[in-house]
Amino acid sequence: MGSLIAVGNKKTLDLEDVPQLDKDDSVAGAFPIFRSKLEAEGGVTTIKLVKAVVWSGWKEILLTGFLALLYTMASYVGPYLIDTFVQYLNGKREFENEGYVLVSVFFVAKLVECLSQRNWFFRLQQLGIRIRAVIVAMVYNKALTLSCQAKQGHTSGEIINFMTVDAERVGDFSWYVHDPWMVLVQVALALVILYKKSWACIDCNSIGNNNCYAGEFSFGEIAREGWEMKFLSKVVELRKRIPLESGKILSALATFRILQEPIYNLPDTISMIIQTKVSLDRLASFLCLDDLQTDVIEKQPRDSSDTAINIVDANFSWNISSPNQTLRDINLKVFHGMRIAVCGTVGSGKSSLLSCILGEVPKISGNLKLCGTKAYVAQSPWIQSGKIEDNILFGKEMDRERYDRVLEACSLKKDLEILSFGDQTVIGERGINLSGGQKQRIQIARALYQDADIYLFDDPFSAVDAHTGSHLFKEVLLGALSSKTVIYVTHQVEFLPAADLILVMKDGKITQAGKYTEILNSGTDFMELVGAHKQALSALDFIEGGHVSEKISTSKENGSTSSNGGVAKNEKHQDVQNDKADEVAEAKGQLVQEEEREKGRVGFSVYWKYITTAYGGALVPFILLAQILFQTLQIGSNYWMAWATPVSEDAKPPVGGSTLIIVYVALAIGSSFCILGRATLLASTDQSALDLNIPFQVGAFAFSMIQLLGIIIVMSQVAWQVFLVFIPVIATSIWYQQYYLPSARELSRLIGVCKAPVIQHFAETISGSTTIRSFDQELRFKDTNMKLMDGYSRPKFHSAAAMEWLCFRLDMLSSITFAFSLIFLISIPQGVIDPALAGLAVTYGLNLNMLQAWVIWNLCNLENKIISVERILQYTCIPSEPPLVIEESRPDRSWPSHGEVHIHDLQVRYAPHMPLVLRGLTCTFLGGMKTGIVGRTGSGKSTLIQTLFRIVEPAAGQIMIDGINISSIGLHDLRSRLSIIPQDPTMFEGTVRSNLDPLEEYTDEQIWEALDKCQLGDEVRKKEGKLDSKVTENGENWSMGQRQLVCLGRVLLKKSKVLVLDEATASVDTATDNLIQQTLRQHFSNCTVITIAHRITSVIDSDMVLLLNHGLIEEYDSPSKLLENKSSSFAQLVAEYTMRSNSSFEK
Repeated sequence: MGSLIAVGNKKTLDLEDVPQLDKDDSVAGAFPIFRSKLEAEGGVTTIKLVKAVVWSGWKEILLTGFLALLYTMASYVGPYLIDTFVQYLNGKREFENEGYVLVSVFFVAKLVECLSQRNWFFRLQQLGIRIRAVIVAMVYNKALTLSCQAKQGHTSGEIINFMTVDAERVGDFSWYVHDPWMVLVQVALALVILYKKSWACIDCNSIGNNNCYAGEFSFGEIAREGWEMKFLSKVVELRKRIPLESGKILSALATFRILQEPIYNLPDTISMIIQTKVSLDRLASFLCLDDLQTDVIEKQPRDSSDTAINIVDANFSWNISSPNQTLRDINLKVFHGMRIAVCGTVGSGKSSLLSCILGEVPKISGNLKLCGTKAYVAQSPWIQSGKIEDNILFGKEMDRERYDRVLEACSLKKDLEILSFGDQTVIGERGINLSGGQKQRIQIARALYQDADIYLFDDPFSAVDAHTGSHLFKEVLLGALSSKTVIYVTHQVEFLPAADLILVMKDGKITQAGKYTEILNSGTDFMELVGAHKQALSALDFIEGGHVSEKISTSKENGSTSSNGGVAKNEKHQDVQNDKADEVAEAKGQLVQEEEREKGRVGFSVYWKYITTAYGGALVPFILLAQILFQTLQIGSNYWMAWATPVSEDAKPPVGGSTLIIVYVALAIGSSFCILGRATLLASTDQSALDLNIPFQVGAFAFSMIQLLGIIIVMSQVAWQVFLVFIPVIATSIWYQQYYLPSARELSRLIGVCKAPVIQHFAETISGSTTIRSFDQELRFKDTNMKLMDGYSRPKFHSAAAMEWLCFRLDMLSSITFAFSLIFLISIPQGVIDPALAGLAVTYGLNLNMLQAWVIWNLCNLENKIISVERILQYTCIPSEPPLVIEESRPDRSWPSHGEVHIHDLQVRYAPHMPLVLRGLTCTFLGGMKTGIVGRTGSGKSTLIQTLFRIVEPAAGQIMIDGINISSIGLHDLRSRLSIIPQDPTMFEGTVRSNLDPLEEYTDEQIWEALDKCQLGDEVRKKEGKLDSKVTENGENWSMGQRQLVCLGRVLLKKSKVLVLDEATASVDTATDNLIQQTLRQHFSNCTVITIAHRITSVIDSDMVLLLNHGLIEEYDSPSKLLENKSSSFAQLVAEYTMRSNSSFEK
């Protein structure tokens, strides 16, 4: 430790400076022992979990138990010898050099106490860190193998709590593991000392009492016989045999002082036992949950069969107990190199079919054989926090040639050129700084780079524009994967002809299977899908035929919109110029920054902010006053007992027995009132509810400081010469503390900084467990978790070690001070010092090492803990969202009545150090009209919508809705008047009703009406609970398309004047999309509808089309006008889409 603390004094410690853990303390070393013990026990129960925990640390538990016993016995040597020491000072010598022997025994006992306590504390903390790490690893491994049904019963938040709360609590219990039996040992030893020192008193008391009772019953006999004087002399003699000497009193007081701590801590220990039991129960119940079935897939060796996937008479169900099976009578034989397309309406079981091939869905019956490795692209993109490169490599070694081919095939090169750091750009949590299409293409690139045998694609083309979708299909499915086995789910009918086999699904069954031409006329299900697609395309021909709506003609006459004439072009040119200047001026920076870590001493301002959080700090003086009074009364009561009792039997007591007791009781009651007041006031200061720990840490430092001053005053009263040692010792202690603090402070900060990646990795793993399993990457993720856990345990372990390093040195210094005081007391001539007061000084001196160490320990711990306040204050300094309501700027209840959206010179960037995403947009969306927004993936479409809802604030420019600048009103007033169906549809844990009507504003009839309009009515009626049917976390038990329809239902209920559709129908089939578009036209005919869509058919009947390119308006006009100009970008997009839709992409 010395070398680490020395490094910490020279520079700010980083994680690289902190030594690695010993093999036994690392997760890799400790976890196999823990797991093998738990697995050997069979099913997990609380008792078995406790056994495994004890087994993994039994050596440390036994050793620390022995050290705790040694410490307890050594701590009682002082109280036992005080009486002898007081008698020695009073002149009663048993043998020669008795004083030096006594001092030596006192000193040796202190050394044993110090060494055993420091070792005991350190080893228990070491054990706690190890136990917490292995439990976290166990919970993490369980989360990776949890069955979907079991997962639905536990939200990701609950699972993370097992790690952050329960595992932490079981680890913390190591502090308390010996407390229950130690209390009994300490009480027993205390009773032995009290009995030994006052056995005569007890015996004499009992003899005296018996005689008194005898006298009471036969008083007449005594009087008659004339024995009164004889019995009176006996009573006086007995009183003399019950000596109340100061040595015995001080011995009892010292014993009680030692006994105080374990008795004070007893409620805390009992509470901790109960809390740990609850945590162990919760952990055991989680570890008992069902894992994924291991026998769903029969894996065959690579190249052992010409069949890649073979499913025979299989039935699958997400919920085994449910009578309705998810997939029924599935028979599928897929040869190596085949390309299989899966299509069907929303909720027909397409994604479930892919999940069953991955082994995610429990198998009821049948066989499923798989030959070769697999890769999977989920419908909802799962992206890890970290570099884009790491997301694509996904654990594989870098092969630059293959990597570049993958980027090219996935159209990622252009996107990476735009990003300041290219593929080294750090992606935020859940890919927050990427567009939906970019996330999807990174997912495809990840799968492609794995070079697997079998590829499963769950509708990845719906999140990208027509051009990119065509490119991906050609380059990836028909190009890079031409020799691989590919199964792809798609809603785009134009991608179906290229398949060797098309599977049409309905209600969990494969209703049709064959080539495109074969099944086209063989059944109605496929005909419906193709028919809907053709119907959508006919709308394109209709618009291209030159039909211009009267609405647009009228608006043109009024001059309300700008065409694709000079304005947009000039704007574009001008903005490109501006942008070049921007690029030069702007410093490049990552959007996702590493967590900031303060460096150096914690500023006084942090302490002051914390102290003044409650009532402006008004209670602090009262707390300090209560503690000073408590300490004064405590010392006063002990001083009184030492002064008022005689040193020996023959000395005359200064006061009577009743006076002695009355004064002592009065002082004791006074001190208890002070401590009660102190506790009440302290609880009140915890108003910030920041942490129960810190207010008591602040209090403990202040109280221990006052106690230390009290001891110094008592000891200096007896012998001021003690200051000769006190001053240099305290100076050395302060030097040590200052030497230790820089390292301890940075270690505490590292603990905070290293905990976040553990939690983040855990959360990401839970949400992406299907993808991780599909790539067979469980082992790598488990290793990463272990490394992150060790990264967190390292500063925690060394922080505990550094604290013990300091405490050991402080203990030694205070033991030397105590020994010097004792030598001084035995060296001065008899009679110079009152032996009783000298004994009192020794009584307090016994606690000196503990208290001096406690003061410094509390001071250091306070600075370590106050870092939590510093971190929270750091977060509170992050700019908040603007206010929800601005009272002086509230719009009318009827706003927006027209729904006209005017955008003027709008510039948006995601962070001050990032380049502009929208680079000066100016346009107007007329009230009551439909505007379609199109553009390549990453052109800024979703950013524009985020700015409209003020999720991102404009860097310059403004958006006006019906003449009101949206930045001038409160967020609630703005967002409650607009409606959106987002790109990533969100459902919350609860019921269908609570998801559609979270504010409980609508009747059941209205909700059913909305469900019918969004094509979900029949689906919900089938469910047992109807509107009260369960929705699991993130709506996992609903398909992606169904989630989008639920979002549509919310919008239909809300009926806002401005409606935004951000890829609202990307995950639904064309037939459902046509029905939704029809519903929207019918119910939002007088509303402003802003639609972002990659399906050209969704925007082609809009009144206006806005085409974005790299954050600039390239074109803005009516679809018919734009299509008249064959060279316009929109006309090219439509041509691409039409060509793609009419082509068959056949090999």
